[in-house]
Amino acid sequence: MNAFSNFCQKIYRNQFMRFAFVGGINTLVFYSLFLLFHQVFSLFYLVAHILAFILSMIVSYFLNVFFTFGVKPSIKTFLQFPLTQVVNFTVSTSLVFVFVELFKLSPVIAPIFAVFLTVPITFVITAKILKRDGVSHES
Repeated sequence: MNAFSNFCQKIYRNQFMRFAFVGGINTLVFYSLFLLFHQVFSLFYLVAHILAFILSMIVSYFLNVFFTFGVKPSIKTFLQFPLTQVVNFTVSTSLVFVFVELFKLSPVIAPIFAVFLTVPITFVITAKILKRDGVSHES
C-alpha cells in the first residue's frame, strides 16, 4: 500500500480522526461562506460569522451522521444537533469578537483561530448527542 492509502485508512478507522477530517471540510465550508458574506456581500463580520455558522452546521450534521459516527439520520438528532453547537457557537463567536476587538486581529482570519480552540469540546458533545440512541448503519 502507498502512503496516501495508509493515511486514508488511519483516518477512516479512528472516530476522532474522522471527526477532525469532517471538521476540516466543515471549516472550509464555513470559511468560504464567511468570506462570501463578509467580503462579497459586505455584511458586518459578526453577521457573516453567524450566517456561515448556521449553514455550515447543517452540512456538519450530515457529514457527522454518515461519515464520522455512522448513525442513521433522524428528525430527532437533526433537531438535537444544534444543541451540540451551543457551546461551540458561544465560544467561537466570543473568541472571534475578542480576537478582532481586543487583539486587533483581522476579521478575515479570526474565525480560523477560533475553530481550532473549539474542536475537542465539540467532538465530545456531538458524540453524546448523535450516539445517544445507538442506531448505527455501520456493520
